[in-house]
Amino acid sequence: MKITLLLHNAYAIGGTVRTTFNLAAALAAQHEVEIVSMMRHREVPRFTPDPRVRLVPLVDTRVGSDDMADPLFSEPARDFPAAEKRHHQYSRLIDVRVAEFLRTTDAEVLIGTRPGINVYLARFGPRRALRIAQEHLRHDAHAKRLRAELARHYRGLDALVTTTEADAAVYRRRMPLPGVRVLAVPNIVPAPDQTPSDGDAPLIAAAGRLVRGKRFDLLIEAFSAVAAKHPEWRLRIHGGGAEREALQGLIDGLGLTGRAELTGPVSPIEAEFAKASIVASASDAESFGMTLVEAMRCGVPVVSTDCPLGPAEIIDSGHDGLLVPTGDGRALAAGLLELIEDPARRRQMATAALDSARRYDPEPIADRYRQLFEQLRATRRSRALRRALGGARLRLGRLVRGGLRRLKRAGGAAG
Repeated sequence: MKITLLLHNAYAIGGTVRTTFNLAAALAAQHEVEIVSMMRHREVPRFTPDPRVRLVPLVDTRVGSDDMADPLFSEPARDFPAAEKRHHQYSRLIDVRVAEFLRTTDAEVLIGTRPGINVYLARFGPRRALRIAQEHLRHDAHAKRLRAELARHYRGLDALVTTTEADAAVYRRRMPLPGVRVLAVPNIVPAPDQTPSDGDAPLIAAAGRLVRGKRFDLLIEAFSAVAAKHPEWRLRIHGGGAEREALQGLIDGLGLTGRAELTGPVSPIEAEFAKASIVASASDAESFGMTLVEAMRCGVPVVSTDCPLGPAEIIDSGHDGLLVPTGDGRALAAGLLELIEDPARRRQMATAALDSARRYDPEPIADRYRQLFEQLRATRRSRALRRALGGARLRLGRLVRGGLRRLKRAGGAAG
């Protein structure tokens, strides 16, 4: 079987790129697999693809490339959804190249990895292939206008895969997709080539983009309470982003200079997590929570906010980590202090975290995708019927609602 995964930019760095490479490698054990990158901005990918996986870039965005001289390169995309936040990075040339690729591909399974690419897949992907949309962002993270467009196009796909059960439930409830299988499959997070933490270092680690939603400000404030009681402990935050200057100002203002550090982006992150005894996450929302699993893979318990949607499906609070209320700095500090002041419990959680993280091994998750492919092939006809009936009901519902609105307007005018 030939499987094609479509990525925004396989040459960039990011969680979706990393997990797509991981899935491609796992599937390549039994199938022919390729990754198709919408664009290419550098000579080699930042993550090294498995040698069994073919990498196909569609548009070369490197300065001086032939593609940049194409007149279509300067035209805005028409097929990529305008409400998608990456729209400004897409051009008419990408539209044309993607449509051409999808119309001529011999792949039996096509998997998109972001909303705009999933729209391409729905519009241009061959019906003979299984067309599967992955959602690496939460349903509620999409703008209302984009959700409306996705609902229209996703109805033509075979399956929609989210990273959490909670998000799959939201899609089923708020975006009816008759005939489309909606399910959750977590990201693959392989065991690192890294000796697990010994849990002795007085160090808390955190990682992620330095943006408001990650609430590193809350973590720094919580750590100030920790440092007051345990001045030997340190905090290292790994990542870059727009909030760096403000966060450094907060560190300095709280007198934490030298005890709390912004290290900048680090990849791979596992070596840094393995140096720590606790990993912390203060996010307001997480689509999945790759860093939580990466920390657990290193034998480090995580203290995380119980934010939607990922942490509660990753952490068994009190067993392999702790969950605390979202936005509550005192609770976050209390969770950190609980593990700092009870080394034996911290080590028990570390052992449990290592065991729990095996759920994200490559083979079991690749097997779930293989089972999905088989189920989708076996249910093509029944799902097509449900899609047709569901579409008819949706059209009838729109007609009824439109008629009621017209009657209401007519009644108001008569009054």
